[in-house]
Amino acid sequence: MFAQIGMILGLAVLGGVLAQQLRQPLIVAFIGVGILLGPSGFSLVEQRTEIELFARLGIALLLFVVGLKLDLHIIRSVGPVALASGLGQVLFTSALGYVIALGLGMSSVTALYVAVALTFSSTIIIVKLLSDKREVDSLHGRIAVGFLIVQDIVVVLVMIGLTAYGQADGDVNMGWEALKVLLTGAAMLSGVALLMRYVLPGLLHRLAHSSELLMLFAIAWAVVGAMVGDALGFSKEVGAFLAGVSIASTPYREQVASRLVSLRDFLLLFFFIELGATLNLGTLGAQLGASALLSLFVLIGNPLIVMAIMGYMGYRKRTGFLAGLTVAQISEFSLILAAMGLALGHLQQETVGLITLVGLITISVSTYMILYSHAIYERLAPWLSIFERQVPHRELGNQADANKTVDVLLIGLGRYGAALASDLRQRGCRLLAVDFDPTTVEQHARSHYQVCYGDAEDPEFVATLPLQQASWVVSTIRDPMVNRMLLHGLRQQGFAGKVAIAVSHHRDARRFEKEGVDLVLVPYADAAREAAIRVMAP
Repeated sequence: MFAQIGMILGLAVLGGVLAQQLRQPLIVAFIGVGILLGPSGFSLVEQRTEIELFARLGIALLLFVVGLKLDLHIIRSVGPVALASGLGQVLFTSALGYVIALGLGMSSVTALYVAVALTFSSTIIIVKLLSDKREVDSLHGRIAVGFLIVQDIVVVLVMIGLTAYGQADGDVNMGWEALKVLLTGAAMLSGVALLMRYVLPGLLHRLAHSSELLMLFAIAWAVVGAMVGDALGFSKEVGAFLAGVSIASTPYREQVASRLVSLRDFLLLFFFIELGATLNLGTLGAQLGASALLSLFVLIGNPLIVMAIMGYMGYRKRTGFLAGLTVAQISEFSLILAAMGLALGHLQQETVGLITLVGLITISVSTYMILYSHAIYERLAPWLSIFERQVPHRELGNQADANKTVDVLLIGLGRYGAALASDLRQRGCRLLAVDFDPTTVEQHARSHYQVCYGDAEDPEFVATLPLQQASWVVSTIRDPMVNRMLLHGLRQQGFAGKVAIAVSHHRDARRFEKEGVDLVLVPYADAAREAAIRVMAP
């Protein structure tokens, strides 16, 4: 067994390197390694019990971390759009997916599982991709994270319902079974609430003196929660989720969550390996037509419903498009749900293979869709106006000050941008500052100077700025791609003033100087040069 684990880990690393080169999530590589090691490949995975144990621990930690990071403030910070988009997409996808599955000849129970599996998007993959693109704090990033949280809550409720349904035999009254589940669930939630109020804060405060002991407690608490959830008639996943929720309100949740992520990802590796090892490529061949149809539904239908909802609520087509692309795949929860259905006897192995195949297709394709979302939008923008109101009031309201007289347009209110804005104001400069983080915009709006929400990569937004009045446009964003898009937008609008751009490296400075930028700022190098002058001054 030790040799098998070593071989699995080695192949997983090689698969991960290949996936990284192809800019694919590691989930795709791990499932592929599982197929390679399973009966459809070299049949090298024999000792399944230990791998299954690691997989169950990984799922428990995944749900624990989801509960631990459940932040309802994110939903409130982006207003009702997170709830409307999240619930609207869930209802649309599950309803239409159910009809499609029935049309493919599935039974009602199988169609229900497939429809629900198509509903959920991968929080892990989306947040990772948005973080790599530095878009988590953008408006569309916050909205996406908001409706992903809504989806996470819904998936836990679905797991509770399916577990109760799976335990009800044909002779059992479903009404009584539902009542029993509600009473047991209420008792479980009451117990969690009491622990949150009277036990866990003090206990964690004592344990926090040793970070190793705190981590050990967190892992033990996740496993115990899974065990209690299973003993009370719920799934292990629900118990682990509530265990995470129980300490989500403590000041130690970020420390625990950040340190558990690596262990969670390591153990989840075995779940995806096990899942891939159970797939039979011979049976998957018969599922290609159905998987292609369902994948197209997820890749196209899910983004469209999000765009329609956000357009109706007053958001611009670009914001709706970028947020909508994040739901164009199914998630690890979909695969977990399929495995649960198999364990409960609701699904056949062929259906689990179908859902997994849809997962591989949608995760692979949507990764590129999210990575190149801005370029895709530029090509599709002329046909997306039907998803935008004539007056997208929710975003234009943040740009109300953009028509006032300004001398300098400052793009980016990070630490460097905020300091520069403060110094320019002290020198009597009439300033309009722009940032793509709604929270940052709200904070600086209290400072009584002009500030508005906007994305420098969006040429349509650049067109709304008072470029005729400004003598300078200064970008403190040090991302070369964003600054090139900003330059392109300024040239499209015929901006006649001067442009200053901040960069991180001198090689980028030389490139922008060749492109005709009037002033290139290298913040750290400029500060070091100024400091050296002061130190050497007589």
